[in-house]
Amino acid sequence: MAASLKGASVTCSSTLSCDTDDDGVRGTCEDASLCKRFAVSIGYWHDPYIQHFVRLCKERKAPEINRGYFARVLGVSQLIKAFLWKTECNCQILNLGAGMDTTFWTLKDENLLPSKYFEVDFPMIVSRKIHNIKSKPPLSKPVVELHSEDTIQIDGHMLDSKRYAIIGADLRDLPDMEEKLKRCHMNTQLPTLIITECVLIYMTPEQSANLLKWAASSFETAMFINYEQVNMDDRFGQIMVENLRRRQCDLAGVEMCKSLDSQKERLLSSGWETASAVDMMELYSRLPRSEVSRIESLEFLDEVELLEQLMQHYCLCWATKGGNELGLQEITY
Repeated sequence: MAASLKGASVTCSSTLSCDTDDDGVRGTCEDASLCKRFAVSIGYWHDPYIQHFVRLCKERKAPEINRGYFARVLGVSQLIKAFLWKTECNCQILNLGAGMDTTFWTLKDENLLPSKYFEVDFPMIVSRKIHNIKSKPPLSKPVVELHSEDTIQIDGHMLDSKRYAIIGADLRDLPDMEEKLKRCHMNTQLPTLIITECVLIYMTPEQSANLLKWAASSFETAMFINYEQVNMDDRFGQIMVENLRRRQCDLAGVEMCKSLDSQKERLLSSGWETASAVDMMELYSRLPRSEVSRIESLEFLDEVELLEQLMQHYCLCWATKGGNELGLQEITY
């Protein structure tokens, strides 16, 4: 009998966070999803799955925003694929604060799935994502096809299948998150890639340091990818902070985002053996010229200086621990 998601009921968990301080953070999930959906709709990159998670926004997004998301998606994707190639997919991926991310489905299409792909986010966000997966065949079919058992473990805030799991948990409560991951068969012996995108900055420095230390100490061989703000001490950075505060979204960890050096140091001081960082303007300049020319022809950009300012205030960082025999330290841009 084939596994199915149809019969599983989605119930609201009693552990759903009602902390209004987190409402603004949860709102960034919707913002990012809408921006990705719009950029995909006008051809920046191919993603047939984002449409099943978020509606197409009527409001046109600015060209600098679209190019920023293009660089982010391509940059993170290239590092993910480099890790998968080095490990020959005999690994696991933990996407923390994943939101409506579609990487699991796109990796399956490219025959690049790891042994297991995990996602963690607030229970409220996870409940919504599970509902979408259950109700949209293009999302549920790949999960079911890869599952060899009769039933898939599912409730309102957790779905666990053979190759994909999504877990509702607070990243600041590490014992609870770890217990749920282990219940979904996280394997600490496998090479592990941990991903955070615009996540750590919403945690206090102590909370994010604890998460980074947990990740470095839990796995013998690991890589960490972090995408978030940088150079936040200047006037442009201060304006970014003020704009988010007006939306009840406090950047609790902004002091860790002063520079590329501070981003690398936080990783090294948390138990990671190597650390690299590049701002997104530098990364954009290193992307294949043919691809850059293609996306730059999609729409006219009037504010080139604004694009540069935005890109210089976001960065991509990656760190490794162990994996000498796999060549993880060789992964770079």
